[in-house]
Amino acid sequence: MREKYRECLDECLQCVVACDHCYDACLELNNSHMNNCIRLTRECAEICNFAASSMSKNSPFAERICVLCADVCEACADECNQHEHDHCKRCAEVCLKCAESCRKMLN
Repeated sequence: MREKYRECLDECLQCVVACDHCYDACLELNNSHMNNCIRLTRECAEICNFAASSMSKNSPFAERICVLCADVCEACADECNQHEHDHCKRCAEVCLKCAESCRKMLN
């Protein structure tokens, strides 16, 4: 694995954990206004897993996947920041850090 991926890969994996936690906590709320948050945390965790996998394999598509990952992380953070739950606030924070790391890795 190329060293330039190290920080981004680590941030992606942390984002998976935060999104999974937020997803589960939002499901437990059983509140329909959380549906978009639930959907986005699921999508974000999946793209972060995919991005981490592509970087660990040194895929020729890793950088393009990371662009999409950053976009999804930012969308997830925007949604989570609309809610007052601690798990949503934490998820938004981790998502923004992941997006920043993905974009930094591309430069």
